[in-house]
Amino acid sequence: MPTYLGLDGFRFGWVAAWIDERGDHGFDYSPGLTRLLAMPHARAMIDMPIGLNPGGYRECDLRARALVGPAVFLGARRDLWTFPDMAAANRHYWDHEGKGRGVSAQLWNIRDKLREVDEIMTPERQATIGEAHPELIFWKLARQVRLEPKTSLRGREQRIALLRDRGFTSVERWLTLRHGTGIGRHDLIDACACAVAARDSNERVGGGEIDPRGLRMEINY
Repeated sequence: MPTYLGLDGFRFGWVAAWIDERGDHGFDYSPGLTRLLAMPHARAMIDMPIGLNPGGYRECDLRARALVGPAVFLGARRDLWTFPDMAAANRHYWDHEGKGRGVSAQLWNIRDKLREVDEIMTPERQATIGEAHPELIFWKLARQVRLEPKTSLRGREQRIALLRDRGFTSVERWLTLRHGTGIGRHDLIDACACAVAARDSNERVGGGEIDPRGLRMEINY
């Protein structure tokens, strides 16, 4: 029975949601990606950039941001994780690309997860493991309407309702089970959205750019 996997990072590791063609679904979490990606799956989607250039903004990020706004971070670059601090990274990018072309605190805070994904990905693995962005997925599920902010009660309810309609009927119960794990509400919700994309997505932004390791830079939704 084909199973579809969605993954999102959180403070202490990664959360994975899965759903199969019968509608059975569940979630799991782990400090690292390896065990979660070892779960049998026909296709997986991960909310983390795959394919990184040493400089500049990825075209797929620019296009996704035009659709859903600043929830799409700009400036994911190869070797971001090698800088000693965010100030040093920004000095480098400002010197080489121009002032204002640095990285945000949000992007800086996921640098180790960028590296973790980069270390496991190969062009061959992209056949079954793709990059997705939850806000782009929800935008599509809502028929190209931007939802209320995910930090608001209304925004959370909108996203849960869309997931329920796609088979994730247990999300509200799961949200009561995450206490003590470090998994945020939106980490779990976003992992479910990525699992929906793993099963259903047939659109993408980008795909024409290839990074130095041969990875396609594209966001599926």
